[in-house]
Amino acid sequence: MQAVITVTTPFFALVLCGWLAARARILPASAIPGLNAFVLYFALPCMLFRFGMTTPIFDLLNPAVMGVWVVCAVAIVGVTVALTHTGGMSLKNASFGALVAAFPNTGFMGVPLLVALLGPQAAGPVICVILVDMIFTSSLCLGLAQSRESGEAQASGEAPDPADHRGRDAVVRALKGAMSNPMPWSILAGAVCSATAFKVTGPPWVVISMLADAASPVALFTIGAVLWRAGEHVHTRTPLSHVAPAVAIKLLVHPLMVFVVSALARALGAPLSSFTVMVLTLAAALPSASNVSLLAERFGADNGRIARIIMGSTVLAFGSFSLLAWWLGAQPR
Repeated sequence: MQAVITVTTPFFALVLCGWLAARARILPASAIPGLNAFVLYFALPCMLFRFGMTTPIFDLLNPAVMGVWVVCAVAIVGVTVALTHTGGMSLKNASFGALVAAFPNTGFMGVPLLVALLGPQAAGPVICVILVDMIFTSSLCLGLAQSRESGEAQASGEAPDPADHRGRDAVVRALKGAMSNPMPWSILAGAVCSATAFKVTGPPWVVISMLADAASPVALFTIGAVLWRAGEHVHTRTPLSHVAPAVAIKLLVHPLMVFVVSALARALGAPLSSFTVMVLTLAAALPSASNVSLLAERFGADNGRIARIIMGSTVLAFGSFSLLAWWLGAQPR
């Protein structure tokens, strides 16, 4: 357990540093978007490209890994929406709660943390997870969130507008957003280099490596700053009963479901090693993705609730993730 804590503590400590720096105004609020842009458009794509170029193509695009993650994402989204929407919450807010419960912070936190904990071979399954969540999970939840207007119009007796395809339009916007994000393209570029055995060398490789090395600390610091900003910009006070279930689903139900489904798929003959099962389970145990609060604000959902779910999952994940990694027998490299 001590070995696991030794690895996980610096990662969560950097998140706390970012939160404290933003709260104390050492990091101006106006600088947070710049930090986020540096990570999203420069450092993180270089890190993903470097891992992609040095990882076998099958590990990067493993259909068994993607299939397991899709099944679990659908189940988590369905369970979360069923629990919250039937309890009186709007479908839009229930859908964003489902997204924050099913979408772990694999990009900014998961790749560097799991690689530090389990070694470079953990990068392949985590990259598969990133692709599925960016393209499938986010599109599913945004489509559900925007489909509510059509349902409300029909319930109120209004004639349905044949041009009103908000759910479909939300999915299209989500897919366009994923395609404009540099992370999938950096993964694809790395996969092409891996498949063709092409190696970047010389000064370009030095630049890529320098940016890739900056990704982990700056991304973690940025998570903390983004969490502080999200808390400062909320407009509603959310009761604990609207926050705790999603946090519990994210940190407990999601990793349990991924472990069971992936172990079952492996028993049925899917090409999943015990190591891959452990990586997927720990990826699911990561806290919620911090960028979901920005999506919630953009689409007019209860961003106060989403921000508190992300904050709660991030604070509690230090203990829950570390305990799970120890229980699974993770051996820090």
